[in-house]
Amino acid sequence: MTPGIIALIVVGVVVLLIVMWAVGVYNGLVTLRNRFKNAFAQIDVQLKRRFDLIPNLVETAKGYLAHERGTLEAVIQARNSAVSASAKAAADPSDAGAVRGLMAADAALTGGLGKFFALAEAYPQLKADQNMRQLTEELTSTENKVAFARQAYNDTVMVYNTAREVFPAVVIANFCSFGAAQLYEIEIAAERQAPQVKFT
Repeated sequence: MTPGIIALIVVGVVVLLIVMWAVGVYNGLVTLRNRFKNAFAQIDVQLKRRFDLIPNLVETAKGYLAHERGTLEAVIQARNSAVSASAKAAADPSDAGAVRGLMAADAALTGGLGKFFALAEAYPQLKADQNMRQLTEELTSTENKVAFARQAYNDTVMVYNTAREVFPAVVIANFCSFGAAQLYEIEIAAERQAPQVKFT
């Protein structure tokens, strides 16, 4: 073999190794992106369950809280906004704006539910209602599942974002338009603070 052929073979092997490496990085990023989208789908499943429970909860409380109509309507409106934001985010979990919109709508819904439950505490008959207790327990269970799903989602987003940002994979990620995924974080500072417990 002549030195030219040997050089050509070496260059061909090097190019083949680079192409195989690039394909491997690309396939790894696709796998990680699909994992974080699946993790978001798990949040979406739990949020839908939560959204389905809220109208039943409000309907059960209506008879007891007839003169608290504003609070009930605010909860339903917050729920409807969250459903809409959830659908938009579920359509493309890689859209950071849609995920941030869902986080904001979810925070508003959580705030509305907090006011609702604080108001419900003032009505002993409502607290004693069997349907109300059952729905409250289901909602609490669902909230726990949502929290676990958010944690799993954030874990997979972290792995994906790290994989797309390290060198030399960042070259492939940028070339193939693998954008950063949005973590599901609490954006309202008041929600980050631990509750104050006072014994009097």
